[in-house]
Amino acid sequence: MSEENEIVVKGARVHNLKNIDVTIPRNKLTVITGLSGSGKSSLAFDTVYAEGQRRYMETMSAYARQFMGVPERPDVEFISGLSPVISIEQKTTNRNPRSTVGTITEIYDFLRLLYARAGVAYSYITGEQMIKYTDNRIIEMIIEKFNHKKTALLAPLVKGRKGHYKELFVQMMKKGFSSVRIDGQFTELNHGMKLDRYKNHFIELLVDKLMPSEKDSTRLRDSVACAMKIGNGTVMLLDMENGETRYYSKMLMCPTTGISYMDPDPHNFSFNSPQGACPRCNGLGIVPEVDIEKIIPNPEISISQGGIVPLGAFAHNLVFAKLEAIARKYGFKLENKISEIPEEAMNIILYGTEEPLKIEYSSGVSSSYMLSFEGLLNILYDPASSDRDEIDNFKAERFVKFVKCSECGGTRLKKESLYFRIADKNIAEVSAMSIDEMYNFFISIDKKLDKKQKAVAKEILKEICSRTEFLCDVGLNYLSLDRSTRSLSGGESQRIRLATQIGSKLVNVLYILDEPSIGLHQRDNHKLINSLKQLRDAENTVIVVEHDEEMIRSADHVIDVGPFAGEYGGKIMSEGNLPEIMNTDSLTAQYLNGKRRIEIPAARRKEHGKIVLSGASGNNLKNVKVEFPLGVFICVTGVSGSGKSSLINETLHPVLSQHFYRSLQEPLPYESISGLELIDKVIEVDQSPIGRTPRSNPATYTNVFLNIRKLFEATPEAKIRGYKQGRFSFNVKGGRCEECRGAGVQVIEMNFLPDVHVLCKNCRGKRYNRETLEVRYKGKNINDVLDMTIDEALVFFENIPSIYQQIRTMHDVGLGYVKLGQPSTTLSGGESQRVKLAAELAKRDTGKTFYILDEPTTGLHFEDVKVLLDVLNKLVDRGNTVLVIEHNLDVIKTADYIIDLGPEGGAAGGEIICTGTPEQITKQNKGYTADFLKKALESQV
Repeated sequence: MSEENEIVVKGARVHNLKNIDVTIPRNKLTVITGLSGSGKSSLAFDTVYAEGQRRYMETMSAYARQFMGVPERPDVEFISGLSPVISIEQKTTNRNPRSTVGTITEIYDFLRLLYARAGVAYSYITGEQMIKYTDNRIIEMIIEKFNHKKTALLAPLVKGRKGHYKELFVQMMKKGFSSVRIDGQFTELNHGMKLDRYKNHFIELLVDKLMPSEKDSTRLRDSVACAMKIGNGTVMLLDMENGETRYYSKMLMCPTTGISYMDPDPHNFSFNSPQGACPRCNGLGIVPEVDIEKIIPNPEISISQGGIVPLGAFAHNLVFAKLEAIARKYGFKLENKISEIPEEAMNIILYGTEEPLKIEYSSGVSSSYMLSFEGLLNILYDPASSDRDEIDNFKAERFVKFVKCSECGGTRLKKESLYFRIADKNIAEVSAMSIDEMYNFFISIDKKLDKKQKAVAKEILKEICSRTEFLCDVGLNYLSLDRSTRSLSGGESQRIRLATQIGSKLVNVLYILDEPSIGLHQRDNHKLINSLKQLRDAENTVIVVEHDEEMIRSADHVIDVGPFAGEYGGKIMSEGNLPEIMNTDSLTAQYLNGKRRIEIPAARRKEHGKIVLSGASGNNLKNVKVEFPLGVFICVTGVSGSGKSSLINETLHPVLSQHFYRSLQEPLPYESISGLELIDKVIEVDQSPIGRTPRSNPATYTNVFLNIRKLFEATPEAKIRGYKQGRFSFNVKGGRCEECRGAGVQVIEMNFLPDVHVLCKNCRGKRYNRETLEVRYKGKNINDVLDMTIDEALVFFENIPSIYQQIRTMHDVGLGYVKLGQPSTTLSGGESQRVKLAAELAKRDTGKTFYILDEPTTGLHFEDVKVLLDVLNKLVDRGNTVLVIEHNLDVIKTADYIIDLGPEGGAAGGEIICTGTPEQITKQNKGYTADFLKKALESQV
């Protein structure tokens, strides 16, 4: 193979890579596989991608580089054959509430352009189609309609708005006009004239009185031009004989009511622009609403007993003095039940009154004076409130729930934008369709468009259809464009970015992807693989870091990194095509050729009771009833978008959390739940980051760092110097490096690129000052300990039981290669989840705990999955219940009980297809999971 057709990496030593040499063929699909922590990401992202980025930044001007700096060169001898590099990682997408699937895929931008250029406007009052005339046509129509009739030609000034309009009348008089029509009546303008400011008014300026005709068209033309100028593009004609009115406009206008719309532009359909966003919710689609039930959860107790939660029990302060004044006025006492307080009084307590109240207040000296009460809700939401200090134990956010905006109905757009339609659909209705529905809508829309619309929309429709097709190809057909990116999983986010890249149609690019199969059912896996092959066939090089067996078998070239994790990895076990890989003796090869496998348990566990959830109907769930057997290993399966997260993460978990911990998270709608008395706590272990800054790491999250700091405090050197455990915290002044404030890195904020983290020049990433680092335990300072892998720390602390046990749990979940002080920002979703799992395992379980895990196999090699299953099964063997949402067949086949949702994703999902043991599922032969599970079970018979 010539050098032009390959990427050559020589002497890579980044992280745990052992001076490796790798050759990656260009314009091929290459999969890098191996155990978690073996060095796959170090090779793909920290070596190849990092060098590509460094070279890109070096091409920038010296002026640009001085602001952002150039990243350090990866520890590698040389890399040749690099193309421009694009990385598509697992990191979650934008958490901004304004970010949607439509905005990040840019499909919504094309939709806005389509509606601005080909949309048909309708009146939001009458529903009539809006019309728009040229100057000449307006003159012609006036002559036709009002020929030789006594006609008043008016300029609309005010349409149904309150105000006295004194200044407006003065302004019109200065321009030489003498008469106006106010609320249907003609009135002479005079000095000092004004209207009732609290009433809505309709005001039109009399520009001319005439009898339109062809002979006197010049006067008519001049008067219309004058009226148009004053009336902002609209003129009103009044037949003086019968009172009939007619509007004409150069803008889009309702012929009956005269309301007009500005000529549409793409920003009129953007909820991120003031021109298009709903004025009530500012384009968010939701508005905060006070939840009275949270403020007064039990109306059968009194105010003095703490019935109003934000206030707490009775105290001698000004707020309660005002409440006592309200009580005296309305004839009740603060000791009465809240349900017995008159409605008018409760309204004043909640919303306030401007009427002065006689306050009798004693603060050392008794006094009485008159004060108004602004209301509890206003006190909560106004930081400047004089009474805010009296409410010291609750945040206002606790008493708020977000509800759909009543003005826009959750569409985020102003009403004018929603009255532009194409094929009887407005832009919000199209955005709410699932991707496959929208695709079918647009490919068949041609018949519903007129000739002009077809000409304008042709190229835009082509782009929309092609981009939506890419989303369907990567298994995201169940999403909708208006879906918030905050609700997307890491796998969905990554596949959206993949579809966007396919749509960009770049060539000669090196794409590096991190486990794109996350969250994807086996049914849709081939779609993803075909999409990656599309990228490859467009003359791009595709490198995928992946554990999925089907992806490995579909690759043109495979690089197997190992043999183990951490310092015991970092070597190339084999590289080449699939047969060449399978002929080796690596762990990956052994699982591929069947020498190793995850065994099916000899017997399935029996339940000891169950939780029954009935009437779950949130999102796409179809009023389902689900039984969750206890004391077993449960696996919830189904195609992407079938309703698994809606059922478990958004219904079951919030219900259990509210029951056990009084959680404020509201579950999706359901009717009833039973069996909660059979468990005593619920623990959710999700993939959200354990922290969003480099300060957070596995040692701090699992709390083992506290015991490590206590150990250092007990050293002779620390005692001599008088150092306490706080000295060894990088979050406290004293022992930390003050240049970076203990972060080890400094953040350079970029205006046009993501923020850059560079090594602190003062401590060189060691977090602490020199004096702190001089204290050592067994020859290691506190930074050396943080720099240890978990496997190294296990040996180092083997004689300290309190530390050893906590570190052992991280080792048991397969995190031996991760460093104790590794910043949380560098951990994948799967690694974060296992850190959380380790933290929970370190706690004492009761045997009645309900564990919920969402795709715990993310980022795990076959061998790592085996280790994880051993840990989960130990939990179940102690009487606990473990529920996992999973697509991995190795996990599904070992479950005691399966709940399969479907049959499809989105609106076509949300039903319970079948339940039972894996064997029972395959016999029922319903849904897609059963087919794949049957093959997995048969392969081990």
